[in-house]
Amino acid sequence: MIQPKIEKFSVFAPVKINLSLQIIGRRNDGFHLLESLIVFADQGDGLTVSSADTLSLTIKGPFAGNLSTDKNNLVMKAAALLADFHKIRPKAHIELNKNIPIASGLGGGSADAAATLHALTKLWRFPISDQDLNKIAEQIGSDVPVCLNQKSAIMEGIGERVHRLGNLPKFGVLLVNSNFPVSTQEVFQKYEANFSAPGSLNQIPKDRETLLKLLLGLQNDLTQASINTAPEIKNVLSVLSDLDNQLLVRLTGSGGTCFALFENTKNAQEAAEKLNKKFPDWWIKSASILP
Repeated sequence: MIQPKIEKFSVFAPVKINLSLQIIGRRNDGFHLLESLIVFADQGDGLTVSSADTLSLTIKGPFAGNLSTDKNNLVMKAAALLADFHKIRPKAHIELNKNIPIASGLGGGSADAAATLHALTKLWRFPISDQDLNKIAEQIGSDVPVCLNQKSAIMEGIGERVHRLGNLPKFGVLLVNSNFPVSTQEVFQKYEANFSAPGSLNQIPKDRETLLKLLLGLQNDLTQASINTAPEIKNVLSVLSDLDNQLLVRLTGSGGTCFALFENTKNAQEAAEKLNKKFPDWWIKSASILP
């Protein structure tokens, strides 16, 4: 008996980096309103979907840990919502290679969910517009729409408004996490600062020098709340600030990953080698900003 050919598609789920993150207000339902300049880098998780008779999820990799593989996982939620949109039974085996620390401010779970939507759209071969795919992404989580885009963008509202940008100047980037997960919900609960003025991202310069000048005048408004949640973040930021050749040091998302920008990937790699020797228990990766 001839066995049916199993189709398989693999996709990359790049990390999200908030170059800036301003809290500009709060809705009546308690959700904070954001303005954030976001880029993606060539570190991330890998995801493969293949044809199957049921829906299942396997998680491998250095950060698989005790991650749930049931319907509460954002990957499974994405699969269920996409199948519901097409009015079909969700049938696929999903294998997630978890390379990114959990609860690290890098949008890992959101990027995985977005990658699932892309991969299953290929596997199931049902046409869907970008608009409808984005509506599904909004139901999964606030970072999923921008992760669906995987391009530099301005994110506004609670994440539902994504304005794509053209290619920004390339940088080398160093990502550092002390391997302490940080709860986004807890960080927002501890946020007590005044709201930032809106409109700081109305014009994004395309040359390196002017972009850096803009970024140095902004910040991540969640930094202090994140430090209050995980005090070791302050030490990570201090260590990065002391590095040679760094152009900008900041927290991404709600933490606990911090990053440093460099003129090129070589400088970022040299910094990573230096810190890996000094802090072997930290997660330290050099990367390049994706176009």
